[in-house]
Amino acid sequence: MSAQKRRAAVLGSPISHSLSPVLHSAAYDELGLGDWTYERFEIDEAALPEFVGKLGPEWAGLSLTMPLKRAIMPLLDDISETAASVEAVNTVVFGPDGRRTGDNTDIPGMVAALREHGIEQVESAAILGAGATASSALAALARICTGEVVVYVRSDTRAAEMRQWGERLDVEVRTEAWEDAREALTAPLVIATTPAGTTDPLAGLVPERPATLFDVLYDPWPTDLAARWSAYGGAVVSGLDLLVHQAVLQVEQMTGRAPAPLGAMRKAGERALAAR
Repeated sequence: MSAQKRRAAVLGSPISHSLSPVLHSAAYDELGLGDWTYERFEIDEAALPEFVGKLGPEWAGLSLTMPLKRAIMPLLDDISETAASVEAVNTVVFGPDGRRTGDNTDIPGMVAALREHGIEQVESAAILGAGATASSALAALARICTGEVVVYVRSDTRAAEMRQWGERLDVEVRTEAWEDAREALTAPLVIATTPAGTTDPLAGLVPERPATLFDVLYDPWPTDLAARWSAYGGAVVSGLDLLVHQAVLQVEQMTGRAPAPLGAMRKAGERALAAR
């Protein structure tokens, strides 16, 4: 039992769909942290400074989702190298002295999710999409990909941004038009970072012997692409895998307790999704 009541929460807009309270609360139960609570708050960029400024000493940490991952950065005292590398913070930990330290657990979470499925290193990879999640995927690939990453995008602006991220992260990036995205499906690792429904037209184009697909969505699940990929015998890493692994790292940072209970958190997430 913890010595005093501690609070944590996930902030974002929209936030009602977030599974983070389910995952973190399951971890607290497993770790015997009966005085810890984890909530969700609908907070947009305009409301963020006031909310953070009013937090008291009982607060241990925050999880940030869209659109706050960049907006939180000016409000922090320290930012990890990982978070700075993609200019995105999804985790804030409050120190005993009140200092606010920002980190990004999405990147190591992606690496851990892939490792759990036996993917330690790849010679090349493809990314579908070029939004915020794509830059985190590129940072994860910087750790495990030894060759070229091809990013399929819808606009020249996005293409230029992804090439810039590649230079910054020291990853060899080539961009191609979204219309040619079927070519991505033969890569050793495909990371789909696009919104629900975007990759559905690609499902009928999956090759007979696909390699590994990492689809960052978890609701609805499976996506058409993931279902066809799995039916053809390919390995599939889901958005729930990512969500759980990044949450494990958040729990460990906020509570100081490691290892966090990965299995219990995953089961809680699966039950919550099944109930939707």
